[in-house]
Amino acid sequence: LKLYSISLLSGYFLFFKFSDQVLSITPQTQEQVDTLRNVSTHYEVVLWQPVSNEYISTQVQVHLYVPGNTSSHISFQVNHLCLHVYFRVLLANPNVLTEMQMKNDSTDPRSGSTFYERYHTLEEIYDWINRTAQDNPRTVKAILIGSSYEKRPLYVLKVKPNRKAMWIDCGIHAREWISPAFCLWFVHHSLSFYQQNSEITRILDSMDVYVLPVMNPDGYKYTWTIKRRWWRKNRSISKSGFCVGVDLNRNFDVDWGIKGSSQNPCEEINCGPFPESEPEAQAVANFLRRHKDTVQLYITIHSYSQMFIFPYSYTFDQAENHNDLLEMVQEAAQRIKRYYRNTYTYGPGAATLYPCSGGSDDWAYKLGIKYSFTFELQDRGEYGFLLPPSHISGACNEALLAVKTIAVKVLEKTQAPANHHTI
Repeated sequence: LKLYSISLLSGYFLFFKFSDQVLSITPQTQEQVDTLRNVSTHYEVVLWQPVSNEYISTQVQVHLYVPGNTSSHISFQVNHLCLHVYFRVLLANPNVLTEMQMKNDSTDPRSGSTFYERYHTLEEIYDWINRTAQDNPRTVKAILIGSSYEKRPLYVLKVKPNRKAMWIDCGIHAREWISPAFCLWFVHHSLSFYQQNSEITRILDSMDVYVLPVMNPDGYKYTWTIKRRWWRKNRSISKSGFCVGVDLNRNFDVDWGIKGSSQNPCEEINCGPFPESEPEAQAVANFLRRHKDTVQLYITIHSYSQMFIFPYSYTFDQAENHNDLLEMVQEAAQRIKRYYRNTYTYGPGAATLYPCSGGSDDWAYKLGIKYSFTFELQDRGEYGFLLPPSHISGACNEALLAVKTIAVKVLEKTQAPANHHTI
């Protein structure tokens, strides 16, 4: 990471004009906050973190993608801002990293473990789903739960038949590629290490595991267009016709449209015209409603920032089983620290990240799934959404350890008390 002061800026500005950059800027004054909010709304600029400019405030680190060919007006505002604050260049070559993420050197798309250490197109993921079900007919079943706005199928993989169940969804936000990569990694690991790894064996012997590898297939496919790598939402067209996309993680029916969301279809956190307006969110909600009596654990996979979050996000009130949820994520974070020397923060969403309404984890909790979590995977901003393929295994192994830790804890919390017979 490069840290710049005023004395170094003159040479940097010339470079900045012709090179895409991801900057980390921490505003110190309200004027700087206002400037950043204004810059982040420009169509050429992409706000990586926080997700919406309403969360920008003094002393809050802002990650901003600024293209090298941006307009002179925006360049002037960014340059003027950087004259008065310290800032870091997080990524000086985001386009190179994007190309690296899209690269596929293998002639056999399913060759060995390397398949799971690359990012995959939507078509490759669909092929993987079909082949995984065909190759494991006794343990894996592909279930069609609905279709996206653009009529792409939403497949859930059911691993092992049991009475209890857990749910994992990935790819709700299109640009978070490490998320679908984890779902593939998790299924592969589960099938490969069943009856070899004690935790995986216990989980699969005790629970159905429902895995939705790509909840937002339209948006995910769109991000494989190199100029659209930062797309977050789905691809539904608003009635106005001017803007596209709804944030699926603001579209669930829990305090919908109140906090941390927008009914403006042009906003990144657009909550849609009404709860479950989007076919993707509706398909997931309908499936979980049908299985609410068996699904005991809900996990949704996101990136980035290395966090384990649990309800609530729409309010600062504590969840009924707050202490149990806190204990679970605390143990997951401690095990990751012990085995992988990496740090994850954890806590209720509103207090740990920011308040927002309409999230899937809060909705699942309100449905009755009392163990509900959001995982934010690697990293903390060094690469952000452009986590290189070489980091997939590390990110997925950390998340896998957290899933196993929490799932085993849920089994312990929900197991029926033993019957004691007197002879």
